[in-house]
Amino acid sequence: MNCSHPPVASIQDLDLPLERDVFLRNLIRELSGTLQDVVGLEEASGFISVVGQTMGQQMDRDYRAALKVSQLSREQVAAVLVDLKRRIQGDFYIIEQTDEKIVLGNRACPFGEKVLDRPVMCMMTSNVFGSIAADNLGYAKVDLQATMATGAPSCRVVVYLKPTPDAEASPGREYFRGEA
Repeated sequence: MNCSHPPVASIQDLDLPLERDVFLRNLIRELSGTLQDVVGLEEASGFISVVGQTMGQQMDRDYRAALKVSQLSREQVAAVLVDLKRRIQGDFYIIEQTDEKIVLGNRACPFGEKVLDRPVMCMMTSNVFGSIAADNLGYAKVDLQATMATGAPSCRVVVYLKPTPDAEASPGREYFRGEA
């Protein structure tokens, strides 16, 4: 290795994978990994859930204000879920939409490769989707059926909008209007 020191001015020109987006995704990955390791997956999911729900409520307020509505319809909820993920570089799309559920697929995680082996990070999606759907439609149960975090090539998320027998049989997480 060369022992001469490069001029300080050239340090800023180094080709390093360090910029705000990568830094923040790494930070979230390490925080979620530390939580998983220290308190376990279930407890870590609970902590992340609180953050996700707060973010979901804020995003819901932002979308309602931008759309100038006091409440989103089911169709608007579905469109908002896809749009908010698009804005943070996810690639969610609607597979199916009925009065009972919205089924979404995803081809690109907003956390990129940083989500691998960090399923707790998927609680952000569950809670953002669940809080937006429940606050507008009264009820939601989010089932993360497949996630890239656990090695699936794509994600499949079902947002149940009514407590149907299918929803009750689902291992997802329930949300209700006005939960804090």
